[in-house]
Amino acid sequence: MTSPTNGSGAKFRRLAVLIAVSFVDMIGFMIVLPLLPFYALKLHATAETVGLLIAAFSIAQLVAAPVWGRVSDRYGRRPALLIGLSASAVAYAVFGFASSVWLLFLSRLVQGAGGGTTGVAQAYVADTAEPNDRARALGWLSAATSAGVMVGPVIGSFAARFGQEAPGLVAATLCLLNVAFALRWLPESRRRHLGPARPQRPLWHPAWSAIRHPTSPVARLLWIYGVGMLAFSSMTSVVALYLGAEFGLDETTIGYVFLYVGVLSFVMRSALLGPIVDRIGETGAMRIGTILLVVGLVLYPAPHSLWLLAAVIPLVPVGTALLFPATTSLMSRSSDPGELGTTMGVAQTFAGLARVAAPLLATSIFQRVGHGWPFYAAGGVVALVGIMAFQVHAERVTSPGAVGEGARVP
Repeated sequence: MTSPTNGSGAKFRRLAVLIAVSFVDMIGFMIVLPLLPFYALKLHATAETVGLLIAAFSIAQLVAAPVWGRVSDRYGRRPALLIGLSASAVAYAVFGFASSVWLLFLSRLVQGAGGGTTGVAQAYVADTAEPNDRARALGWLSAATSAGVMVGPVIGSFAARFGQEAPGLVAATLCLLNVAFALRWLPESRRRHLGPARPQRPLWHPAWSAIRHPTSPVARLLWIYGVGMLAFSSMTSVVALYLGAEFGLDETTIGYVFLYVGVLSFVMRSALLGPIVDRIGETGAMRIGTILLVVGLVLYPAPHSLWLLAAVIPLVPVGTALLFPATTSLMSRSSDPGELGTTMGVAQTFAGLARVAAPLLATSIFQRVGHGWPFYAAGGVVALVGIMAFQVHAERVTSPGAVGEGARVP
């Protein structure tokens, strides 16, 4: 019989493997993403077409995420993750050899469909980690992706010196190595539920129920997560435009701002999130994260020097580092165990919708209303929906409850 200590060690090893897989996956993603506009322009695409190429990934991801969640609930997390990683490898190879804009679109759609397994990875964490450790573990997963965001663009820029195909091939090779690593070291995490089979609800039922019943336990958390992602994506969509217009930054200097944000996010999620959650709990972390995100967005346009702005910038990455892992962890507690993957997939659908809408809305407000107004609008929306964060009580998320009327599926 396995001792508790050995059992904890096995769970930690499984989490470590998943985190490593997610880190390498994000490196591949960020090798390709910064180069996409340059590749498209060489193929005579317009700026609007570049925007559609960027959105294509999120569109495919939001359609695929609930499907992957249902697949992982029925057949296991491991096969869903392996198929998603393999799809990404194909997409990167297509990107490397793309000789037309439609091939770039194909690459983005296949990559987005494979990227729909983000919710499956979160469900894997929820399967593996103890309830009290889920926010910490999800923070580690987020930290791994943050580290990938920092490393990937550097590798992509270096690989581009060796030819147009090189970055895509490097990303595809990393993905294939990742698949081989996961095949060898990543075990299945989903526990089989004994007893009579329960009827499966329609695939889109959780998303529809969240819209119809926004105050139910899981739906409330889905809205907090989705609107937080909308605000964060709005900010990232216009921050380069804003800093260029207000402070004169350009493509040779903007990278330092992203590096600064990336380091803050990585340190917060890898080292500080766990102790903070231990002290104030997941609900407290979600509430404080919401407040910091609102304050950071509203204050972003206020400084008139880069040094003052540097003091404001940390509020947003610190706020999101608290908000997103804590909300996801609370969501896993509130979900029916048999549909955990589906719920996480729906959360990624909400996030995907936010990532499609945010660039369109934020850039329009930036151009038509004023440079600071995208930040004010994003902060206002989070403040409005963030009221829900103060209606979530810890005792209500310790037992599973379905999206909708709050009742479990019989």
